Amino acid sequence: MEIKAKVRYLRMSPRKVRLVVDLIRGKKVSEALDILTFSNKWAKKPVIKLLNSAVANAEHNFELQKDNLYIKAIKADGGPMLKRWMPRAFGRAGAIRKRTCHIEIILDEIKKVEPVSAKKDSGEKVEKKVKSQKLKATPRSGAVASTTKAKSKESLSDK
Repeated sequence: MEIKAKVRYLRMSPRKVRLVVDLIRGKKVSEALDILTFSNKWAKKPVIKLLNSAVANAEHNFELQKDNLYIKAIKADGGPMLKRWMPRAFGRAGAIRKRTCHIEIILDEIKKVEPVSAKKDSGEKVEKKVKSQKLKATPRSGAVASTTKAKSKESLSDK
């Protein structure tokens, strides 16, 4: 089961964020947090925050354990640029592009475990299968067909 989280419009260059993101791709969550904690890059703060958010989504929404998660995919793409101007010599202006980025993370389970709510749903599906098998097991006789025809004629005559 894939768990997703995103950071959008982060005021940091995607090139700088990719240096941090590439360190943790494919790692277990606990190992990735250790790597990020001791990293010496400014981009580690939003990436740690995003990773913690994804883990919270997994624990709260899907009832998964933090120890059973790994980073399946993580990417840092460019966002919109803020364009500013800086005065230059001879009355010219130089463009400054203040870049933003979008970071997306996808977590997945190491060992596939069904959550508690899914086990309850599977029990209901078993009951439905048993009922459908009972319906299929009944013989198709003319009496059943005639009663359905009689009911349909009654409903037409009522109108």
